[in-house]
Amino acid sequence: MSSLRRIGKLGERSSILFLCDMQEKFRQSIVFFPEIVSVAARMLQGAKKLEMPVIITEHYPKGLGPTVPELGADGLKKYEKTSFSMLTPEIEEKLQSIPDLRSIVLCGIETQACIMSTALDLLDKGYDVHVVADACSSRSQVDRLFALSRMRQSGAFLTTSEGVLLQLLGNAKHPKFKEVQKIIMEPAPDSGLLSIFRGPNLFSA
Repeated sequence: MSSLRRIGKLGERSSILFLCDMQEKFRQSIVFFPEIVSVAARMLQGAKKLEMPVIITEHYPKGLGPTVPELGADGLKKYEKTSFSMLTPEIEEKLQSIPDLRSIVLCGIETQACIMSTALDLLDKGYDVHVVADACSSRSQVDRLFALSRMRQSGAFLTTSEGVLLQLLGNAKHPKFKEVQKIIMEPAPDSGLLSIFRGPNLFSA
């Protein structure tokens, strides 16, 4: 196993962005929904600047509605699913078509359901999984907390949107640095992470 895999280092040519189920019906029930979508939109903007592939899912859109417009995903393919995991056969086939893919950057809802199921399936397939904690939420902050802890126990990397984008750039001399810098110039909106991170053993080994 390479050192890159052990430490979870991100590279723009070996990474893909997953955006999970940010749909209209969740707008009123998910804690910090506007903030989560705002951060995910920043991630999508950054991925576009870096020409990273993006996977966007909609969970049973007939009942839960379309992806919210503020995500900025108009014109991008949406993969429909009914499974909690985003790793449907169609998406797995897409991943296999990307050469040198190592890392999945994961955002969306709900943390204890579709995000955790997706993370565990991807880890089981041998991918590095980077869960963007400030771009994931749930109806319950308790579920959100323990899902983040559970994913970390299983080997996922917990991170933030700005941390991911800067790691993908790698160098202030990157040709897209100034464009991505504009995206993160203002700090990401607060999505209540500090309050839930006081929970038990989130950072324990």
